[in-house]
Order: sequence, then C-alpha cells, then structure tokens
Amino acid sequence: MLRRSSRGPAALAAAVALSLLAVGCATRSPTSAESSHTVTYWLWDANQLPGYQECAQGFEKRNPGLKVDISQIGWDDYWTKLTASMIAGTEPDVFTDHITKFAQFIDLDVLAPLDELPATRGIEDTDYQPGLAAAWIGQDGHRYGSPKDWDTIAMYYNKKLTEDAGISDDTLNSLAWNPTDGGTFERTIAHLTVDTKGRRGDEPGFDRHNVKTYGLATNDAGEANGQTQWSAFTASAGWNYTDKKAWGTHYNYDDPVFQSTVEWYFGLAEKGYLAPFEAFSKSNGPDVQLGSGRAALALHGSWMAKTYYGLKGIETGSALTPVGPSGKRATMLNGLADSLTRRAGNKPAAQKWVAYLASDACQRTVGTYGVVFPASKAGTEVAIAAYEKAGIDVTAFTRPVADGTTFSYPITDYAADVAALMKPAMQDVYANGKPVGSLTKTNSQINLILSQGD
Repeated sequence: MLRRSSRGPAALAAAVALSLLAVGCATRSPTSAESSHTVTYWLWDANQLPGYQECAQGFEKRNPGLKVDISQIGWDDYWTKLTASMIAGTEPDVFTDHITKFAQFIDLDVLAPLDELPATRGIEDTDYQPGLAAAWIGQDGHRYGSPKDWDTIAMYYNKKLTEDAGISDDTLNSLAWNPTDGGTFERTIAHLTVDTKGRRGDEPGFDRHNVKTYGLATNDAGEANGQTQWSAFTASAGWNYTDKKAWGTHYNYDDPVFQSTVEWYFGLAEKGYLAPFEAFSKSNGPDVQLGSGRAALALHGSWMAKTYYGLKGIETGSALTPVGPSGKRATMLNGLADSLTRRAGNKPAAQKWVAYLASDACQRTVGTYGVVFPASKAGTEVAIAAYEKAGIDVTAFTRPVADGTTFSYPITDYAADVAALMKPAMQDVYANGKPVGSLTKTNSQINLILSQGD
C-alpha cells in the first residue's frame, strides 16, 4: 500500500541479518508485558495509529484482562528494527506485514500459520475484497497473513492547471496511451507542460530544458514493481511480472512489451513532459510537486488521498488510469496483512487479536477514519462514506476493483534481491538514458537467483 510513498523492500543487509535466524537464534524470553497478558503489536503508518488504538479499546472490552500495546515505527526504520527484534528474541506478538517480506519470513520459520490456530483458522478468502486473502497463502498452502487493508493507483491532478489548459474531468477519465505515439495521455500531459516562457509542450518553440510546470510528476524510477510509476502502463499493455500469478519462478523484464513501455514512459522526461529523475527526493515527492505547481498530474496511491486533497491552495481531482494497448485500464491492487510471530509470548491472546483485527468490528472502526480502505467489504463501505464526508471522491480508486481491472503485486522469493538489482538498473534508464535492452541482463541475473530455490 511504498505506502507508503512507495513501500520498497528492506535493505539487503537486513535480509542477511535475518538469515541468522535460520541457523539458530535466541529463545524468546517472556517480558513483564507478556506476563500481564499484554499483546504487543507493531505498525508503521502513523496516520492509521488512531484507528488501531480504537480497535485495541474494543478488543480489550471484549476480552477482559487482556491489553494491547501498540508501537508505531516509521517505514524507514520499521523492517530494520523488526529484524533486530527477531534476532534478539524480542519481536512483537503481531505485526503489520508487507507482501514483499512474508516469503522471507516464511522461509525462516518465524511466522505462525494462521490456519492452524483456533481463533484464526476461520479466515476465508471470500470475507475480503477479491484477491486480498489469497495473496497471503504460502507455497506450503498455509495462511500467514490476515488481510488488513488494500489500495490502488490513480491519477491526482491540480484542477486549476487542467482547467486553464482546457482539459475537462471527463477527458482525464477517458485517456488512452500506446508506446508508439503516447496516445491521448501523452498529448494531454504535453499540453499541461509549460516552459518558463509560457509555451506549452505541444506548442512551437517549447523549451524542454526550461520547464516551469511538468505535465507529469516523478516518483523515482520504480525499482522492481513500479507501483506508483509505470505499473499501470506495463499492465495495461498486457505484461505480467512473472510466469505465474503468485510464486513465479522467473521474471519478465526482458519482454519486449515491458521494455517498449518503459522506454516510452521514461522517454516522456526526454521530451520535457515528465519531471526529471533528479526532481524526486523524500522531501519532494509527487504530492509536493503537485502542490507547488511544479507538476499538473501525478500517479499515486489511494493511501495518499487525504494528503493530495489536503494540499493548501490546491483544488485536487482524481481520475482513472489510462486505457492501454490491451484495450483495458489497469491498476495495482496491493494489500497489507497482520502476521503472528511463531514465538509470540501469549499466543492464545495474540491470535485473538489477529482475529479481531480481521473482524468487521475493527475494520469498520478503521474505515471511519478515512485513511485507507479496510480489507473487508463492510470496512471498505465505511471508508468510502468517510472520504465522501471529507469531500474526497475516491471513485478512481474503487471503480477498478468493481470493474475487475486490478492486478496483484508480484509475489516471489528473493524479493529484496530483485529490488536490489532492479533499482539501480531502472534508475540508470531514467536518469542516464541507458538503453532499456540493458534490463535483459538484469533480468537474467534475477532469474539466476530465483533458480537457486528450485
């Protein structure tokens, strides 16, 4: 959901450190919190903390004598600290998990199979939005995550800039693209691009080297998944990350469809329509670019809705991703989950907490805060109502789920290694103009790593 600016994989160093668990590590010692029947729970999103604190209160009322201790740790430190705690034997009982991590955790035997525990074995795929629960089934057939929430990608835009350009909301919701001439999508962002002398990108004399407002904001190069960058384009071109829907055995970054799409996408920067690679930083994300007038349109996730719609002095709109060569739109559907550690100090209480987190009671509670879409259908409905009350139209994010135009985050082993190889390779294409054909070599290196697990 990086949700959560784009939630990328952990550093390789952390993965190496975590591997120590496989050869034996400290036995978990009960803490004073555990002896007092306290369940420890970690999450990274500060915006979601109030909702889960309220869930904890509801859980405690239903389970007299049990307490929930919630720790919120920022994304940049979360996985490092979680890794360290697992090595030291001080890990939380329950934690928010990401799809790129759980394969490694399963392999290292640090997660408890939820389908084997009395309180959580009743979790069914049909209880949640399509595809969310099934994503947390390991290759051994066991469930290791209880669906928590979901997100999709759409286009945010500055309404003043689109109106000044004569581009209507309906037009933005009916764009199409192709890798040959970019289609109406490229023509639109070209028209939204304005140089320092007031000339638009589709007008004579436009100076691509001196741009005041880019048609499209940048959000880095996208690493291995391109969630908020190019994924909507590669998927709508008919491309798939791997050879299987889940637990693929090889990646397809050498596919001509992928490479032609990436070449077109980053080529927009060469034309001056997409903000250059160096424009992105942690303090200058696409939301900041849009809010400052440096960009008119940005691809980003539903988890950022309140941020974009809360930009000072900006009237924000959101639109569907463009239709691609496949004749369909596409947007990545990603979902977080709650996982239970195998060495949880109070496993009976911890599994009850996981079950409560997955319940309509908690999911509805989280939904009232209008920060994310809870995984359950009931929770999603409450969240939509909360967004509407705040004056935020989330149709561009919810419609793809109803229309069935979503695709899943890639699920494979060695996710951290894949990201470590793809990040510099994609940045080289974007920042330095390296030929997209260079990704074929990177793809071979990735598939060699995946083959080690055969």
